[in-house]
Amino acid sequence: MKSTRQQIILTRAERTELEGIITTPQSRQKHVLRARIILTLGAGHNLTETVTLTGRCKVTVWRWWDRFLEERVEGLLDDASRPPGKPPIPKNQVKALIELTMSTPPQHASHWTIRALAKRMGTMSRTPVQRILRRYKIKTHQVKTFKVSRDPKFVEKVRDVVGLYSNPPDQAIVLSIDEKPGIQAIGRTQTPLPMKPGQPETRTDDDKRNGTTCLLAALDIATGKVTGRMVDRHRSREFLSFRDQVAEGIKPGTPVHVVLDNVSSHKSKEVYQWLKDKDNWTFHFTPTSASWMNAVEGFFSKLARQRLKNAIFNSLDECIEAIEYVIEHHKENNAQPFKWSKKPEDIVAAWKRGYQKLYPKLDTSV
Repeated sequence: MKSTRQQIILTRAERTELEGIITTPQSRQKHVLRARIILTLGAGHNLTETVTLTGRCKVTVWRWWDRFLEERVEGLLDDASRPPGKPPIPKNQVKALIELTMSTPPQHASHWTIRALAKRMGTMSRTPVQRILRRYKIKTHQVKTFKVSRDPKFVEKVRDVVGLYSNPPDQAIVLSIDEKPGIQAIGRTQTPLPMKPGQPETRTDDDKRNGTTCLLAALDIATGKVTGRMVDRHRSREFLSFRDQVAEGIKPGTPVHVVLDNVSSHKSKEVYQWLKDKDNWTFHFTPTSASWMNAVEGFFSKLARQRLKNAIFNSLDECIEAIEYVIEHHKENNAQPFKWSKKPEDIVAAWKRGYQKLYPKLDTSV
């Protein structure tokens, strides 16, 4: 195909400059492409040959052919000015959208959606609404949970428990003891299909409940080892029986400090009667609604994430055996001294902020 455009004749300086653009690693790819088109045309090739050699369409070759004839090499390095796109959304509309997002959602929904926000605004489509929410990191569907302790002795208990973790008494044993109740042995009504390349494991959409068990566990702060026992229920009877099991491995007369939460099975008459005969045992209770301060909760979390979540147990015995194996594996391979990093002053300060926000008229001074 013969072009009616003027033939490109390159000077020595222009050829050197264009070749430099192509060989320089820092050159932008669009500039390299344009320089290659002009060098091909300058070598005497026609339109069809240039399209074939550069792999670009005729429209692209024509565009930079004309641009070079008008502005020479400088025209290849500058992009033509374009008309501005849609004007930015006014700040007052952005503010109105944020205020609407923070308001009560429609009565038929639990939270605002992108479509509902765009419809209520009237002046925005879904795309700018989504862009604004992403910019301000607003996720209307996301919900986090919290619980501010109302324990009147919160500060005292925090300092007591953190003190045990950070500076335990000499020649004493510090244990963190708690229960993980309601562990379900959940199976499937049909055998799952195994995972394959490109396909995850598939299971039936219904399950089979094979029973429930409870784990009693004690974490030794100094060694990180866990002692566990599986029981059907978590009453004071099972609690005291487990305490006797833990006490068997402790030298008589050794001071033992136990961190516990505030469930009724830890504070029954039977428990206090048991303590009367154990002068070397001392119980330290975490504040109410702050069981996360119990160190053994970290082991429970790891157990749930790594072994119980998405697990299939065809019987209760199979579930119990799996948990007991995890305890033994942790004791032999992963046990290490427990270290508490949060300062009690920081915990108390955060508690005060939350308490003042929820109950501004109540005094939190210590």
